Amino acid sequence: MRGLTKLADAIDALNSAVGRAVSWLCVLMVLIGAWNAVARYLGRFVGVDLSSNSFIEAQWYLFSLLFLLGAGATLRDDSHVRVDVLYGRLGPRGKAWIDLVGTLVFLLPFCVFGVVESWDWVANSWAGLEGSPDPGGLPRYPLKTVVPVAFLLLGLQGVSMVIRKATLLFGAPGPGAPEAHDG
Repeated sequence: MRGLTKLADAIDALNSAVGRAVSWLCVLMVLIGAWNAVARYLGRFVGVDLSSNSFIEAQWYLFSLLFLLGAGATLRDDSHVRVDVLYGRLGPRGKAWIDLVGTLVFLLPFCVFGVVESWDWVANSWAGLEGSPDPGGLPRYPLKTVVPVAFLLLGLQGVSMVIRKATLLFGAPGPGAPEAHDG
């Protein structure tokens, strides 16, 4: 059981690091968005187009990266959206059961499906070095690569959740977690 807890700790650390790193993309996204807004008006004033499709797409790409790569950290921190009809009224063991079953039945199969189904889509994008259809746009293939990576990170966080909830339900909690990540 201790080895599994160490695995869960490593997964949590990975998604926490990725989450912290991509959180900085929000700052960059806001700065690019502000530049786009200022550049449109300033460009009209000076008669030169200071904005471009690449800036607009960069903002969209950064939002995509923030959303996709932040999903694992969001799940780890229990900050995701939850339909709280019954869950909020349950104690820690009841919540653990719902989390365990939900992760095994819905989350992990969904993540496997996401990786498998996006694989050819990403490979085709790389094969043609897919770019934006808009003039001056950015390449699409690097961004598409993030989709299966995001599903993998989210699935790994699901594995961590299964370990932690199973430990809470079936094993003696040791140092390093289940209560610390209980929502």
